[in-house]
Amino acid sequence: MNEVLATGTRTVPRWMATPESITAALLVVALGVSAAFVPRFLDAAYLLDRSSLYMEVGLMALGMTFVIVAGHIDLSCASILALVGTSIATLHAKLGVPLLPLIFLAPLLGAVLGGINGLVVARLGLPSLVVTLATMALYRGLAQVLLGDHSLSLPSWFTGIERVTIAGTLLPVPLVFFLGLAVALGLVLHKTVFGAWVFAMGTNAEAARYSGVPVARVTISVFVMSGVLSAMAAMIMISRLGVVRYDHALGLELDVITAVVLGGASIFGGRGTVTGSVLALFLIAVLQTGMGVANVKAEYQATASGALLIVAVLMGNCFARFRK
Repeated sequence: MNEVLATGTRTVPRWMATPESITAALLVVALGVSAAFVPRFLDAAYLLDRSSLYMEVGLMALGMTFVIVAGHIDLSCASILALVGTSIATLHAKLGVPLLPLIFLAPLLGAVLGGINGLVVARLGLPSLVVTLATMALYRGLAQVLLGDHSLSLPSWFTGIERVTIAGTLLPVPLVFFLGLAVALGLVLHKTVFGAWVFAMGTNAEAARYSGVPVARVTISVFVMSGVLSAMAAMIMISRLGVVRYDHALGLELDVITAVVLGGASIFGGRGTVTGSVLALFLIAVLQTGMGVANVKAEYQATASGALLIVAVLMGNCFARFRK
């Protein structure tokens, strides 16, 4: 028997009064509208292939979910991606370091860069918005110092990971990796003590501290996680593109934050789910792909994405009130 919530003289099923249900409904609508205007848009092979283009955003959105639920923000995630990519390419192409061990070194470098953000925020008490705004410029600047305006090519065996599939022509490797990681991190956020600490911090950091939550350690951990996932996204991006440049993923942090907030996370912390972020990522992918194939101008695409975000946030807040 479905649980319902009273809203005046009407009732709303509890499952409908969740941000994830709103995002899922918008995803269905976006698929239907795109299919109506674009023939064969719902072809499974086509959708799976296009999904590979959004896996970098998806991986960074998983880390950003933890950061935002904890009551912080990470504007440097795309710059970490760029710096990790340029560092790996420079060590390989200019210093002759074998690429294979560098691939496994990338997450460690991402952890260090994310850890710097976390240490400054946790130990110096500075706002994460200010800290990551500074490191966004710093890390991007360092990436430009390494490569300048030049680009570096990568070995052929490393390129084209998005074209490697599982089960014949279906399930591109980046998509499988992203979904598997989303399941694992969803369990961490929603089923572990660490996840409970993250939610407690985002709801009220001071109360969490007095309740015994290691606030500083959790803060550092979520930024390290964001850095590691940004580094993984870097490896996928440079493999997909086959070259490395300092301006890779420029501005992509806005798409990452949009995906997390569109998925129902509160920008003030204390609310959010991995499921919502995943659904929002696919919603953005469907929306942008459908408008691109339909030759919608870029400015109209940006307008539609912004309007969708505002509508989703407003609807999420309304239903959140009904749940109280």
